[in-house]
Amino acid sequence: MSDLRANATDTPTDDEAIAATRRWIERAVIGLNLCPFARAPFAQDRLRITVSRTTDVESLVEDLRAELAWLRDADAGEWETSLLVHPFVLGDFEDYNQFLDVADALLEDMELDGEIQVASFHPDYQFADAASDDIENATNRSPFPTLHLLRESSIDRAVESGIDTNAIYERNIETLRKLGHAGWNALWAEGGDDGRRGARSERAKD
Repeated sequence: MSDLRANATDTPTDDEAIAATRRWIERAVIGLNLCPFARAPFAQDRLRITVSRTTDVESLVEDLRAELAWLRDADAGEWETSLLVHPFVLGDFEDYNQFLDVADALLEDMELDGEIQVASFHPDYQFADAASDDIENATNRSPFPTLHLLRESSIDRAVESGIDTNAIYERNIETLRKLGHAGWNALWAEGGDDGRRGARSERAKD
């Protein structure tokens, strides 16, 4: 559909993976308002991006466990949410999709179910009822496989502020359909802000 990775290669450095992820957040997630409660933590520098360089699922589970523990213990006033980017494992979407069951089981094992949820983003994301080239898949397409760790309290505040979280999915599909493939591809044209502002990052997990 388009290359969200900017100048990153198939074996990106941490900086390349982080830059591409920030660019995607700024131009798509925030720029198209795909996530109405993403703007504030991004602008307030309360979003953490961590790159995992693991190449196997077992190690990714441990990296996810560590990131979940970190978010659980972090000051919510300083850090609201976290993205665990893993460019070198689960590149196949079907494998990634199956891993989400592992992530949910890990939440239960750590007694974080109801406190933190894991949202899914992948370069080849495909909804069950969509064709691979349907534009609505772009709502969940990211430069690299990514697990978004989100505090349930953030969602609660969004609901209290009047945001209809149940309507986000349908609204996002409508936004992408109006934008079309040409409009989506234009988001990644050269020029404009490369997304380097507005998100702190941590270095790779080895």
